[in-house]
Amino acid sequence: MVTIYSSLTEHGIHVMDSFEFEYGRILNDVEVEYSTYGVPKYDEDGYITNAILFSSTFRGIYSFLAGMHNYVLDNSNFDDGSYFILIKSLGTPGSCSPSSTGLNGDFPKYTVRDQVKFRRQFLFEKFKIKKILGLVGEGIGAFQFLTWACDYPDEMKFLLIINSAANVSGYRFILSKTFESIIDSADNSDDEYGISKNNAVVAINALLFAHSSSKTAFSKLDNDEITVIFEDFADECFFRDMYDFKFRNECDMEFDVIDKLPNIKAKSLFIGTNTNYFHSDFDMIPFKELVKDSEVLIEDTVQNDYYFKQEDYKNIGDKIISFLDQFLNE
Repeated sequence: MVTIYSSLTEHGIHVMDSFEFEYGRILNDVEVEYSTYGVPKYDEDGYITNAILFSSTFRGIYSFLAGMHNYVLDNSNFDDGSYFILIKSLGTPGSCSPSSTGLNGDFPKYTVRDQVKFRRQFLFEKFKIKKILGLVGEGIGAFQFLTWACDYPDEMKFLLIINSAANVSGYRFILSKTFESIIDSADNSDDEYGISKNNAVVAINALLFAHSSSKTAFSKLDNDEITVIFEDFADECFFRDMYDFKFRNECDMEFDVIDKLPNIKAKSLFIGTNTNYFHSDFDMIPFKELVKDSEVLIEDTVQNDYYFKQEDYKNIGDKIISFLDQFLNE
């Protein structure tokens, strides 16, 4: 998760009595890891009104959102009166996941709709939140927020999505099938966690690294520089669990909300910067054509270097500040 506020308000684990999955299985004593930043505001009935939710990504410190947060915080009053909530998703270590429950391969199959239900149930149980001010998501982490906005369009005022898509198809689906093949080849071994499974995680991380940057970033680096960055990335991802990734990959392969996009009522800003995994020229089209109250911004100049620079955020950062001011100043 990325730091999005100058001071941590609360961090902890909430235990939900139970959670029912879309395919019928029920788990008891379900843990949810969360962090909050800022000061909540309440309406006359005691419900929080200024909650903004952020999604996490596989890219960690290489997330566009990580640097964007810093730019926005440095150049606006974004943190005044805002209450940010980070929730570790269903399927992610820290919250209920194959590895954290010890169920591993016996973990229930889950969908993106389950992940949305998981967050909504937690928010109501822990904070009595019925509606949220906005959702901010990037990459595959935004799949849940897009689904949320489509299935529960009256529950948020704004939607900010960066480098994402409305489905997993074409190139992305091929990559997910490649992940599936790697996992299946290792999952046939008898040992719960052995050399084959470790090698599978290494191979998956290598593919994630190859698709985690812009189309131009690697062309400016020599092989020694790429090796150093790859080793940093591998160290960061070394403890990713194969079963956590297996179930997440199966979940994401089924993601498709294109037909539901007209349901979205939230004022929306979609931003594409042309990564290797998401291609703005194609992925932004459904948002532009099907989401009514929306704006699409494509910025090809962002991330010409692997490590973002402060100036990379100026054009998009200023646009985001202007967009958020509509809601933060209400």
